[in-house]
Amino acid sequence: MSKWVKAVLKNTDLSQNKTLNDIVYEAFFKTIVQDNMPAGERINEKEYAEMLNVSRTPIRYAMKMLEKDGLVEYVPRLGVVVKQITKNDAIEIFAIRQVLDLLAMVTAMNRMSEVEFCELDELLTLTENVNKNDDVERVSQLFKNFHEFIYDKSDMIRLKEITTSMGEYLTRFRSLSLNDASRRKIAIQQHREIYVAMKNKDEPALRKIIENHLNESMQFSIKTIEQKNL
Repeated sequence: MSKWVKAVLKNTDLSQNKTLNDIVYEAFFKTIVQDNMPAGERINEKEYAEMLNVSRTPIRYAMKMLEKDGLVEYVPRLGVVVKQITKNDAIEIFAIRQVLDLLAMVTAMNRMSEVEFCELDELLTLTENVNKNDDVERVSQLFKNFHEFIYDKSDMIRLKEITTSMGEYLTRFRSLSLNDASRRKIAIQQHREIYVAMKNKDEPALRKIIENHLNESMQFSIKTIEQKNL
């Protein structure tokens, strides 16, 4: 059994109150975005069906959904393979994020109450404490929670819909950055700086922090992508 199959098995949680199709899809999704299945890896439908002890139907469903997500692609004479992310993908996604994050954070900071700022502070403190245990998966989820909290408080429904549609890309790039302990520590500190600027309603400082944070994340992601594609 390959380590990629083992990774999918590890992420297959049959205790969830979901359809088997969705459980298998989420297992593959999680494995790929956490960078536990490399670009170019062929996904053999028969092999995974046997190892997961399921019919081929959930595997086919998962591949169809992952193709829509942009995480896999069909290659003639080879089959379904994990899609490679490129430098251009990183540049595009981070450029979009800079515009959307700034809009969400500026809007949210002018709408949030003291109680909500306290909640955001508690979320950051939890992230800092979890990181001490080097729990990368949990830190990644808390980073996602941080951004979702701010987008929720911006109360801009269509803006949230746009970011939701980009979710798989955001998760994949977040995983690239947070797997590195030093980059993770810096990113957590930058989230704390974002919080302080928002609480002080200091828009110029917030703009600068967001720009630096996303530019550094992009450069780190590009470096990691280039190393993987050598």
